[in-house]
Amino acid sequence: MRARPALVALAVLALAGCGHKRSTQPSEPSRPTTQITTVTRRVTTTATVTQAVTTTPTPLTTPAPPPAPAHAPAPARRLVVGAVEDEAKFAPTDAAARRHMQRARRAGARAIAFSAFWHPQLRELPTIERDALRRAARAAVAESITPIVDVAQFGGETPLTDGEQADFAAFAASVARLVPQVEHVVVGNEPNATLFWRPQFDASGGDAAARAYERLLARSYDAIKAVSPKVEVIGGGLAARGADRANGKRPTHSPTAFIRDLGVAYGESGRSRPLMDAFSMHVYGETSHTPPTQAHLGTSIGIADYEKLEALLREALGRTTPIVYGEYGVNTTIPPRELAAYSGAEVGKHPVSTSTQARYYVRAIELAACQPLVEMLLFFHVTDEPQLERFQTGMYYANRKPKPGLDEVAQTADAAFAGTIPCPR
Repeated sequence: MRARPALVALAVLALAGCGHKRSTQPSEPSRPTTQITTVTRRVTTTATVTQAVTTTPTPLTTPAPPPAPAHAPAPARRLVVGAVEDEAKFAPTDAAARRHMQRARRAGARAIAFSAFWHPQLRELPTIERDALRRAARAAVAESITPIVDVAQFGGETPLTDGEQADFAAFAASVARLVPQVEHVVVGNEPNATLFWRPQFDASGGDAAARAYERLLARSYDAIKAVSPKVEVIGGGLAARGADRANGKRPTHSPTAFIRDLGVAYGESGRSRPLMDAFSMHVYGETSHTPPTQAHLGTSIGIADYEKLEALLREALGRTTPIVYGEYGVNTTIPPRELAAYSGAEVGKHPVSTSTQARYYVRAIELAACQPLVEMLLFFHVTDEPQLERFQTGMYYANRKPKPGLDEVAQTADAAFAGTIPCPR
């Protein structure tokens, strides 16, 4: 979640577990009666359906079926592709919000993450924020898009005291209570970055951010689940890189160090309940020229570092954890014929062509679709921001015209959702 001028303006107005276990019952071969087995399957990113499957024990004389051929492809798995986008939230009417969601759906999005920023002493969504999120959620559901809300704050308002954290947790729970269409709530945004969480380190240079965030995540998890047990609580939302230097100009944690520190804090807390249902990782490349296939030998984490991320989470939390790639984006150059919709000047983002963006987005979807614990991949954004110094990572230009690669990306996103992307064994 990046700070945006419109988002900050609305915020000012507003001021007026994770483990999945499978249990089995021992069979009784001497009693050839019909058995009822409960099978749980995920039908959206969070909702599950339990169905009764009637089975009759196979007689012992029936030969076992032949093994599958060694060359048979591995079964494909389903991935939800979506975006981080507040356009529908800022829309003045339901009809306008619906148009934004229709554009998102055309781009292949089946989930949209909206923002909700907490400020000290708030314990629930202010009326203006509540109504905006309700409008956006209604529009999303009408277009078969799953609404998500990212609840966060800026670094200058980091909730550190018990009272502040209790307020934040109540605020996060109010999203599930006041906007019942929401199926996922993300707690925090890039807590390993100074922009969103301070302090990162204590006076001795040791970790401060992960310890404080662990307490906030635990409080928020319990508060949200008390309101709506079905809501998936997503933790983390970590930035892809960090310096791990307490005395640096902008002290930050790398995601590797932060996850380890989070695990230490979780273990020392003595908490037996999970902290989250899924873990979010922002997976931007170093620049827009960095392909999603590039792995990192150091402490950074991208899409190609799935095995490293999975191992870190298992070590820190003591279990495997579903993963959400909560933000990924590639900035594009803007052709002269579209520049009238933009203002300012591009500085230091190293944009690429729209064909390169489409190729990277398609490859990112294909990679994520074949990573067993990854359940969602969210692009940042659906539509470009009109300020050239900000993000031109959408599949539409700022004037709402589709970029040339939109159809290819949308087709790949639909294939990922259908589970038809082939994955190597």
